[in-house]
Amino acid sequence: MNILVPPRPPPVAPITGGVPGATAVARRIHLSPPHLAGDEFERLRAVLDSGWIAPAGPMIAAFEDTVAEAAGFPHVLATASGTAALHLAYRVLDIAPGDEVWAPGFTFVATVAPAVQMGAVPRFLDVCPKSWTLDAGLLRQELRAAARRGRLPRAVVAVDIYGQASDLDAIVAACARYDVPVLSDSAEGLGATLRGRPAGTGARLGVFSFNGNKIVTAGGGGALASDDPVLVARARHLAAHAKDPAAHYQHSTTGHAYGLSSVLAAVGLAQVAVLADRVAARRAIFQRYAEALADLPGLTPMPEAPWGRATRWLSAILVDPARAGTTRDAIRTALEDADVESRPVWKPLPDQPVFRDAPSAGGAVARGLFAQGLCLPSGSGMTTAEQDRVIAAIRAFWRG
Repeated sequence: MNILVPPRPPPVAPITGGVPGATAVARRIHLSPPHLAGDEFERLRAVLDSGWIAPAGPMIAAFEDTVAEAAGFPHVLATASGTAALHLAYRVLDIAPGDEVWAPGFTFVATVAPAVQMGAVPRFLDVCPKSWTLDAGLLRQELRAAARRGRLPRAVVAVDIYGQASDLDAIVAACARYDVPVLSDSAEGLGATLRGRPAGTGARLGVFSFNGNKIVTAGGGGALASDDPVLVARARHLAAHAKDPAAHYQHSTTGHAYGLSSVLAAVGLAQVAVLADRVAARRAIFQRYAEALADLPGLTPMPEAPWGRATRWLSAILVDPARAGTTRDAIRTALEDADVESRPVWKPLPDQPVFRDAPSAGGAVARGLFAQGLCLPSGSGMTTAEQDRVIAAIRAFWRG
């Protein structure tokens, strides 16, 4: 096969309006744009030349092997998205209508949406202020109370937030007493560590995302990982329409079209190879924000949990109105006026209209984070000059 691959596009020049000598107009700074590793084109050429562009073939296998090494799990299934991986995780955990699934309320809706669509009942627990992840102490209390009621959750979901690993050891230990499986939603956690090992390891299943805004991206895609080959084999079967072994099309259950394209796997393979560099870049960006804004009253950076090393996928800050004399939203508006994208941290799921009737435990920490939290531009391809623009816009607003 002889397929032409377009040349790598040149760097984008500043906008000048075509007027010689005109002052360049700075482009918009985005929150977390994709950052190419450099050899994606070569890997894409190899896929196209091979003819393997479907969700099958050697590129998929190579990508799964690379993710397994990076994520610390021996068995990995590449999927069309992180949400697809979550759906498969709930299916192989045999979630049934009426089952309770517990998760932190401070997370993205995709953490529990597939379980809810399967008929499960979500129950939201508060997070720990020192990590912004599931409060293991509260979990222990709630499990004891649930055992007394005779209604334990069918699964507990731990979530890695903004590149920070949850205290999975404590969470797994609490659940093991009641034989409750733990699913780690590590969509934001690839590259983070927990007591020296990759985030998510120790859970029954781990889920990862390669969406366009993640620390490494395939332009989409996700992965389901486990130490248990049987679970991953079941998920692989379901991801391919649950076709039974037969010469004809035969199905004993229904499945999904959740396989990852080899084209996206090629991009992902190039990206995962530079994961360590991306983590270092994002941690440096976070540290520079922390140092440059340290003197502003009422502004504090997201803490790093004592049990691990965060990737700082997104650099998040808290703005205390009582001390700062301003609000998170006022800063966000000022940044938007400077053509800089920022975004509030996750709105707690118990406060989302779709979950208004869902049971919960605690919630004050998550609501406090949402009231004060703001994510700043954190892309690993961000230049020093771009970060200076963000810092200058915040400091100018503070002075004003």
